[in-house]
Amino acid sequence: MSIEKYTPSILLILVSFMLISCGGGSGGSSTSANTPTGSTPTTVQAVLDDAVSKGIDGIFVYVEQASNLDKSFAAGIQDKALKQSADANSLFKVASISKLFIAVSAAKLIDQSYISLNDTLSTWLPELASRIANAEIITIKQMIQHRSGIADFDSQAGFDWHNAHTDIDSTLLFALDKPADFIPDSKYEYSNTNYLLLAKILDKALGYSHQVFISENILVPLGMHDTYLMLSDIDPLLLAKGYWENLDRSMQDYVIPGGSMISTVKDIAIFIRALNTGSLLTASEKSIYRSVYWFNHSGWLPGYQSVANYHSDIDAVVIQFVNTTGGNSESIASTSYQQILDVLRR
Repeated sequence: MSIEKYTPSILLILVSFMLISCGGGSGGSSTSANTPTGSTPTTVQAVLDDAVSKGIDGIFVYVEQASNLDKSFAAGIQDKALKQSADANSLFKVASISKLFIAVSAAKLIDQSYISLNDTLSTWLPELASRIANAEIITIKQMIQHRSGIADFDSQAGFDWHNAHTDIDSTLLFALDKPADFIPDSKYEYSNTNYLLLAKILDKALGYSHQVFISENILVPLGMHDTYLMLSDIDPLLLAKGYWENLDRSMQDYVIPGGSMISTVKDIAIFIRALNTGSLLTASEKSIYRSVYWFNHSGWLPGYQSVANYHSDIDAVVIQFVNTTGGNSESIASTSYQQILDVLRR
């Protein structure tokens, strides 16, 4: 099980399915009746209500469609103990959507000549060169693209998603001294280790934390006031609970770069719009970025699954968060996303 649980095959499905919400109260819980079994939901809110009726705890959606729709939706519950209804303004662990922020930062720093796409892993992290196979030929470009062959730490014996992961170097140990999964650049295979290492490289190139760079160059310029780099940065009372195996996993911390960020559906919509059609990237930065990474992403952490997409055919950004993982919740979430798109395309 990985942070990016939907990659690559499910991510491609989700990219084509891109969620979109339309119907129900902005930022609040649904008051409409659940869609009857066997019927096809005809509004965004009905889609969300139907998803809850099928077993997920809560679902949070934001749809931003230029000159047509700019609205949040929610259904279900976000805190079972308090019987608190799902609120689309709540904070949420966005998991691997965080990787987009690291990839954008890398593109900006490449454009500014801090680093190069062809720089090798051993050049920037020589202390790890003897512990990562092919470190002398693995490039920054290959790490961004998940074409490095570096072992994914969460696929290794001993790594357990039931535990918190609060030390970056201890987590990295799971991927060290392992054989390469494949020859660098010979194939694609998603590995969370790539982005942990990229964060270390960005820190070294900058001389300070890449998280500060993300804040100053992405969050502040875009006005993303409800987006945070770490769980420790937030008031936990503002975080939607996340349920895995029917247990609240919201305080199970995860600090690993590429999976640690927390945000709202609206803030992530702002980011995805700016990344795809806005001014987040200059022309030269966008050329670099387009050559190496996606403009959409999904994410998974215990209790939290998310997807963030821009759909050019309807000029719409659709963000969907679900605070349930396991069982058939991933299937329900995927279906609801497609149904939202169907509603928007009618």
